[in-house]
Amino acid sequence: MNFFDKLKNETIVERSELLLAPLIIEALSGRITLNQYVAFLTQAYHHVKHTVPLLMAVGSRLPGHYEWLREAVAEYIEEELGHQEWILNDIAACGFDKELVRNGLPSMATELMVSYAYDTIMRVNPMGFFGMVHVLEGTSISVADNAADTIRKSLSLPKKAFSYLYSHGSLDIEHVKFFEDLMNRLNEQGDQDQIIHSARVFYRLYGDIFRSLNPDHGLSMAA
Repeated sequence: MNFFDKLKNETIVERSELLLAPLIIEALSGRITLNQYVAFLTQAYHHVKHTVPLLMAVGSRLPGHYEWLREAVAEYIEEELGHQEWILNDIAACGFDKELVRNGLPSMATELMVSYAYDTIMRVNPMGFFGMVHVLEGTSISVADNAADTIRKSLSLPKKAFSYLYSHGSLDIEHVKFFEDLMNRLNEQGDQDQIIHSARVFYRLYGDIFRSLNPDHGLSMAA
């Protein structure tokens, strides 16, 4: 079995628990409110804005024999630049004050997930960050398009309010294939074990963001 398939198989329980988060179920069934959607975008902004800094930290800490992976990280950085601004624009398209979100604070669940990512990279093993990539990208591929279509219809929002979700749905399949190929080149047991462990933790931490989402956290309608 290749490593990517092993990663999926050994985290299937944690993935299932994440997808059972009430907000995800509500979003896919069209029962989500506007405030819930914007609250989700708000927390997405507060972790997505760290994607490029986290990738930079990973690249700086990879050992020499992972030069090929450092080059891949550089590609990731180029592709991820500015995605947090897409989220802010989606928030504005929903009629909310994006600058209030930009200057606000994350929820505790979001802050803990971001903190765990930095701690893993800087203190434990930078390879653990790829557990986060697996969780966030894999979840997006599974639900983003369906959620965007359903929320858009139920809330009668314009398509420009969903640039983040649509960009991380089926359009992101090539990105996930790129990640799969990278994972299948890894053959060091310790690094594989770290990625699996981190993915399990990130599934829990990412799920906590959905489970603890406050629809009124840091939200204000645009003037």
